[in-house]
Amino acid sequence: MFPVTFESPFPGEIVRATVSDAVQKKVNLDKNLLAILCCPETKQTVVLADELLIQKVNVAIERGVLKNKAQKSVTEKLDGGLVRSDNKILYPVREDIPVMLIDEGIPLEQLA
Repeated sequence: MFPVTFESPFPGEIVRATVSDAVQKKVNLDKNLLAILCCPETKQTVVLADELLIQKVNVAIERGVLKNKAQKSVTEKLDGGLVRSDNKILYPVREDIPVMLIDEGIPLEQLA
């Protein structure tokens, strides 16, 4: 499995695909939307999470050990995520929709 990032043939769209023998996932976010999104708590910029981080998060979700900022267990695997510029919080992306709610943010210190 390896990540591939490329610009879509559709203007303004960024595509990150995970290529494996059986599964291919894509997170499509308009680059103009990505440019204006920020952390709802601190207003720091956010960037698209790399596939390795998403894999680590999904493993923690499978193990049932990941909690969001509201201290609720995260039970739904992520398609992708947006990482705050200080690398402390990940906001989920599900079905190409960024979930930019403070309580839904996932503290990344749990993965250490």
